[in-house]
Amino acid sequence: MALLRFSAFWCGTILCLSILSDNLEATPGLLKQSQLCKFCDVRPTNCTGVGRCEAGCEISSTCAHTSEVCVTIWRKKDDNVTMDTICHNPALRLHGLLLDDYNNTKCEMKERKGMGYKFFICSCTYEECNEHIYFSPFSDLLEQVVSVILVSLVPLLVLAVLVVTSFYIYRVYRQRHARPLRKRGQPLHYHDEHANMMDDEGSDSSSTHANNLNHNTELLPIELDAQVGKGRFAEVYRAKLKQGTVVVGGVGGVTGTEQAFETVAVKIFQDEEYASWKNEKDIFSDADLRHENVLHFLTAEERKVHKQYWLITAYHPRGSLQEHLIHHVVSWRDLWTLGGSLARGIAHLHSDRTPCGRYKVPIVHRDIKSSNVLVKGDLTCVLCDFGLGLRLDNSLSVDELANSGQVGTARYMAPEVLESRINLENIESFKQTDVYSMALVLWEITSRCSAIGEVKEYEPPFGKVREHPCVESMKDSVLRDRGRPEIPNTWINHPGIQTVCASIDECWDHDPEARLTAHCVAERFNEMEHLDKLSNHSDEIQYSEP
Repeated sequence: MALLRFSAFWCGTILCLSILSDNLEATPGLLKQSQLCKFCDVRPTNCTGVGRCEAGCEISSTCAHTSEVCVTIWRKKDDNVTMDTICHNPALRLHGLLLDDYNNTKCEMKERKGMGYKFFICSCTYEECNEHIYFSPFSDLLEQVVSVILVSLVPLLVLAVLVVTSFYIYRVYRQRHARPLRKRGQPLHYHDEHANMMDDEGSDSSSTHANNLNHNTELLPIELDAQVGKGRFAEVYRAKLKQGTVVVGGVGGVTGTEQAFETVAVKIFQDEEYASWKNEKDIFSDADLRHENVLHFLTAEERKVHKQYWLITAYHPRGSLQEHLIHHVVSWRDLWTLGGSLARGIAHLHSDRTPCGRYKVPIVHRDIKSSNVLVKGDLTCVLCDFGLGLRLDNSLSVDELANSGQVGTARYMAPEVLESRINLENIESFKQTDVYSMALVLWEITSRCSAIGEVKEYEPPFGKVREHPCVESMKDSVLRDRGRPEIPNTWINHPGIQTVCASIDECWDHDPEARLTAHCVAERFNEMEHLDKLSNHSDEIQYSEP
């Protein structure tokens, strides 16, 4: 009788577990979460394709869809060895291949033939599992042997951990007491200076938080510092993103803690500008937008208590390109750096492919001007302010494109925008309006370059027009008079300036189809690198003259 009760008990338990399992399988969305993977574009690697390697990717990102898994790709073409890490849906083809090993917890490389070069790919389903890659997978037998050895050596391992931990604690204690004592009331500048230093080296401030912050659901601990800009739709503030505490100490063994922070920029939209905030947020949220010449986006927040909408991005203390040109005369090398990076950023927006060849939706900025371009510490440019941006999705109808309106800043509007005659049947027409605006910004940079000879005070394009011209005023200058900013003959004595001015002239052509593409302009700047090197000597001579 007892045996029958025991059997009935276990049968009931098994039945309940079976029902529970079926219910969980029927509602996968309740359990399954998006995968956290390493996410870096194609980059050179020292991995030789043998044994175990590290992907070397410092960025982690939560995949956009729960069905996506972690993937690492290793390529070797001639002497070039590259690696990239991404999220991918295994139901879709990647480089013409279907993933067949994504249920692994380790990223075990498999060679795929027929790619024209050595090509290895691995996929796995585990947090950041595509960071560690294996070209020679461990066998089950070897794993069992290792497990037995580890179990046998557990006491020794525990002892070793205790010894190492004790040594580390001792070192930290000594370092704390070796630091000079900070005076009471003296502000802690280390993290602010660190953020600026990162920017001066050409990196984006807060880059280490790039993809993690994008997925936060709670409001970030941010303290607004000072207003650094104001536009039509929003105000921009320098702010402190709190990162925890750091220990300070010094003479006499006195120690304490200070709030650590990282400097970021916060763009604040009021409630009535929600549409502009949402448009810019949607564009920034596209992972394929990431580029060294596009402002680095951290996250977007709805501050409902104050009826505000925030965009949080990297902070660049040098400010806008317009501010830089107002206060600085630039050398030929500076012009080459600023102009080339500007063209590369716009070319990336307009491109339908990422640098690694993956399809992306082209984007037009539609408000390119020197005040919407920021200058990094290495004098390269980053594009910002995508409130009027437009994703050129293939699904957009002609009516939807027509309803996008006559937008932009009148001074920088292309002729076809001024008279509302954009060719809506061809999405390239929208890109050509950006190219026209880019030409005006390149003219601004050139007008402040020491290589042109006499450099006048900064003046915006069409400087003789009133400070904030309306569309009708610009129609008179651009359409009726076919006017453009002046390019004096003295500018083209320098071979590099001559090439830049020729490109400017082709980019602001009245006929949109006759204009160069941003990609072509970027290529021209790349080809002028030898002129940049040759000009260093002439710049030194010029600056040394009394």
